Amino acid sequence: MRYLITGGCGFVGSNLAKEVLARGEELFVLDNLYRHGSAENLAQLKMMGKFVFFHEDIRSGADVERIVREVQPDYIFHLCGQVAMTTSIENPRLDFEVNALGMLNVLEAVRKFAPQAVVLFSSTNKVYGDFANLHFHEEPTRYVCKEYPNGFPETLTLDFHSPYGCSKGAADQYMLDYHRIYGLKTIVFRHSSMFGINQHATFDQGWIGWFCKQALEIKANPKRSPFTISGTGKQVRDVLFGDDVVSLYFQAKDVESAYGEVFNIGGGIGNSLSLLELFVKLEDKLCIRMCYEQLPWRESDQKVFVADIEKANRLIGWKPRISAYEGISEMLQWLANIGW
Repeated sequence: MRYLITGGCGFVGSNLAKEVLARGEELFVLDNLYRHGSAENLAQLKMMGKFVFFHEDIRSGADVERIVREVQPDYIFHLCGQVAMTTSIENPRLDFEVNALGMLNVLEAVRKFAPQAVVLFSSTNKVYGDFANLHFHEEPTRYVCKEYPNGFPETLTLDFHSPYGCSKGAADQYMLDYHRIYGLKTIVFRHSSMFGINQHATFDQGWIGWFCKQALEIKANPKRSPFTISGTGKQVRDVLFGDDVVSLYFQAKDVESAYGEVFNIGGGIGNSLSLLELFVKLEDKLCIRMCYEQLPWRESDQKVFVADIEKANRLIGWKPRISAYEGISEMLQWLANIGW
């Protein structure tokens, strides 16, 4: 089988690429190496096996069409994306071109040259907006949504907030429509928070990894200045470790009943964490004190997002196997090994 992974040097993409190599399948990776850590992930992949690397930009329709025509992939994992809310607000044109136009480039290339390919896309929970119409109860360490205490289903009304929400939402809907109109085999995953090995987290993307870094820095230098958080620290996400993300994509790719469907994906309510709850875990694990200062809430930040993963379990037979706490321990070990 031939796998084309766009954004294959990013966090999720590189983990999927490693799995393809481990299975002995043909791997093709497209990445412009823009994001922090992508060059390091590429170097690691090259040590694992042979594959074809295209140093190209998803915004170029001509390049995407040439690659799809040449590769004739059986599966496309579309992970290329502008992933930071803050960047989308600062540069909405870049955000649109990478997320929305990049998605259209992929779909058009598949429609024209590889209609047999299965396309799986990493979308986001931000397509649901800020949940201004819902009610949230504040508890000592977290917020709880009164209407959906056990997670949000795919039947929620779409409400694109922020340039990031608009660009990913447009891509999300194009995926579903190209199945309806052209019969392409598309699957959309609306992800909550993902973390794990090869995630080079930054201040505005990859919050589990970012705060794990802060914790390790405090361990090394207890007198360092406090770090910052946005909001109260009670905002909640369900978190999913990278190995479980990989199992999801490989389990879903051949499930015909999943084609043309959308799935909310995360760790579920049992793997949900607020910032404050994560800090307690890190304090216990490393015997430190997480000292921080509060900043105002970020624009379009959701107080709670927890995915209801029942549909993925029912149609794909998938559910997380690695707990949030097991994953955090793995993340800390990996960061320590690379000198964070």
